[in-house]
Amino acid sequence: MKSKVIIAFIALMMANASANAQTSLNGRVYHHPNIMEKVMEKEADLDKEIAEARAKAIAKKEKEKGRKLTQKETAELDKAIAEAKKQAEAAKKALTVAITIEFTSATDVVMKQNTKVDDDALKNMGVGWLKRKALKASLALAPDSHKAKYEVKGNKVIVIDGKDRDTLMLSNDGKTLSGLFDKNTKYTLKRTK
Repeated sequence: MKSKVIIAFIALMMANASANAQTSLNGRVYHHPNIMEKVMEKEADLDKEIAEARAKAIAKKEKEKGRKLTQKETAELDKAIAEAKKQAEAAKKALTVAITIEFTSATDVVMKQNTKVDDDALKNMGVGWLKRKALKASLALAPDSHKAKYEVKGNKVIVIDGKDRDTLMLSNDGKTLSGLFDKNTKYTLKRTK
């Protein structure tokens, strides 16, 4: 009896994968309001890292001085750490990158990117006026949409842009599309249409 249930389950999973592979993505739209959130989530362990760095810095200073640090010396160190933490928090707010992927046919895809820079957050990070203006100018010149070809292989959606290929993963229910921002940061776009 168990073997019949297992065989039926495997057959159902294969049928689902086969149906998913044959589903047209034409007309579908996937969106994420800010993929930089995922990049910054990796910095969520910031407090732990800061605590470890603080302990190491104190140990190093005490070794150099051959004694325990005074309250004043520890306070100076804590002030520098607080400033670094403030800059890290500002960095989280400095850049917003919204991504939309629209499948316009059975082989064509349009990827849209809307990037916003928070000038105040950049100021808080200590970025000078000239660098802020240069960053805004370069973002203004960057295209906000890009056309490419794609092919579907099972749950994999392979975006083909000349010689470059980027693999995205389609969920079994087709409601999400996932990819990697860098080699370690996964993001997920939700289907909106």
